[in-house]
Amino acid sequence: MRRLSGMDAAFLYLENAGVTMQVQAIMLLDPSTVPGGYSFEKVKRHLAQRLPRLPEFRQRLAFVPFDLHRPVWFDDPDFDLDYHVRRIAVPEPGTIEQLMDVVGGIAGRQLDRSRPLWEFWIIEGVENGAVAVLARMHHATIDGVSGASLATSILDLEPEPTAPPPVDAWEPEHRPSDFELVRHALTSRAKRPLPLAMALALPEIVRSAVNVVRLRRDPDRATGGVPLTAPRTVFNAPLTPHRRVAVASVSLDEVKAAKGALDCTVNDIVLATATGALRSYLQERGALPDRPLLAACPVSIRDENEDIQSANKVSAMFVSLPTHRADPRERLDALRTATRGAKDEHRAVGARTIMELGELGGPRTFGLANRFLAGLAARGPVPVNVVISNVPGPPFPLYLAGARLVSMLPLGPPIDGAGLNITVLSYIDRIDWGFIACRELAPHLERLAAGIETAHAELMDLAGLQVREAQRAREPARGPVGYPVQVI
Repeated sequence: MRRLSGMDAAFLYLENAGVTMQVQAIMLLDPSTVPGGYSFEKVKRHLAQRLPRLPEFRQRLAFVPFDLHRPVWFDDPDFDLDYHVRRIAVPEPGTIEQLMDVVGGIAGRQLDRSRPLWEFWIIEGVENGAVAVLARMHHATIDGVSGASLATSILDLEPEPTAPPPVDAWEPEHRPSDFELVRHALTSRAKRPLPLAMALALPEIVRSAVNVVRLRRDPDRATGGVPLTAPRTVFNAPLTPHRRVAVASVSLDEVKAAKGALDCTVNDIVLATATGALRSYLQERGALPDRPLLAACPVSIRDENEDIQSANKVSAMFVSLPTHRADPRERLDALRTATRGAKDEHRAVGARTIMELGELGGPRTFGLANRFLAGLAARGPVPVNVVISNVPGPPFPLYLAGARLVSMLPLGPPIDGAGLNITVLSYIDRIDWGFIACRELAPHLERLAAGIETAHAELMDLAGLQVREAQRAREPARGPVGYPVQVI
């Protein structure tokens, strides 16, 4: 048995009827590269062969009676691969829009907690003979960085990879009894009782608070955004289980060139592009606030916390998005300052503090926090407007069961009160954008995705760069699959 960290458990307890905390990705595959031809059975067999190297895929949850402690993971003795690997098809003609409808219908479903928390949906019948894979894992098992690392155990560098070296045979554990769970919980509590944990964490918390206050009092320093001060938008309401999904893609080389010309970071360009698209979308709906939106931007703290056993080693910085500014240069200048201030304040808080705070929380604490967030979603101050994640991906081509990966379109979880999540992942020469939102809060989400191309072109023009005319004309994506992934 292995107990969930406080951070991992938080993602379990943040779920409710309308909130599903899954990390998801749509992998668009070109099956023409599969040696001997594509088949669903080959994909399933490939995944079965990789399972010995993926212990997370065989573990399921056991909840402690009376909520005496956080749940534990144990190896599932009844593991059933057929349950986790599904096969479906898109209705003809299998357009990308139809694919997104299918994905949206799946994306809002909660994973079954009586089984390992993952699913792979193999979606056939996509236009141009392509195949899509919707990979779903609970956030309690991975964060963005660990998810990208996990993908390396499933994906290959060539269509016909060398067989991986053998590993020890897997032997499942027995399902822990209630007595074992209670005994293990009491033993864990005795080793680190709550008063001791609070005493150990308090100095770090105080230090972090003092550092942030000191930064905020310095008039010459940029500052980050402040949670609970965001304007209420159409995205900021309680979530239903229904989801819409949209995707987009832009040139990574163009973004890097603009970064150099405009003296900023790739992340600044990403946030500026998102800001421009959000402004256009809200303005079109007559719902643009007259002050900046506030984005929560997850930040990996894995390097600073290597000694802590947790699937999630992530914090967040809060960045003001100047959607109220019409001029792209003014928006970029404001973002450059805002991200610098947000990074300084994030460093001042300290990565260790975030993990220590998570360890103080128990099931009842997280339950109260969830109810508090649900109350804010319905009324009261808005914590944040949107979650925007930027995850670096591989710069080289990858293959799944021999099929070439054309695009990897990421989808993070919307949270109660912030019904839109934008996740960005770089792959080879592209930056792929994934949008997922509560269906009732974001109608015509494809228009927000379409705004990415316009916002990207504005920034390229600002940098004095010429965007490829083919891209402006919405040229289909690279490769024989021919998806129009530039703008869906």
